[in-house]
Amino acid sequence: MQRFEDHDELSETEASGGVKNHGVRYVLVVSLLLAITTMSLMWIIPALSN
Repeated sequence: MQRFEDHDELSETEASGGVKNHGVRYVLVVSLLLAITTMSLMWIIPALSN
């Protein structure tokens, strides 16, 4: 960390806490696919039964 008179500047690693986790990306992709599949089944099953 660099200290100046009126502010402090952090490096990228210090600001992020040293963690670069990409697990959130996979959770979003899986949940999106599950939502699309569920909504499609809710539309397809009643359409086939009529």
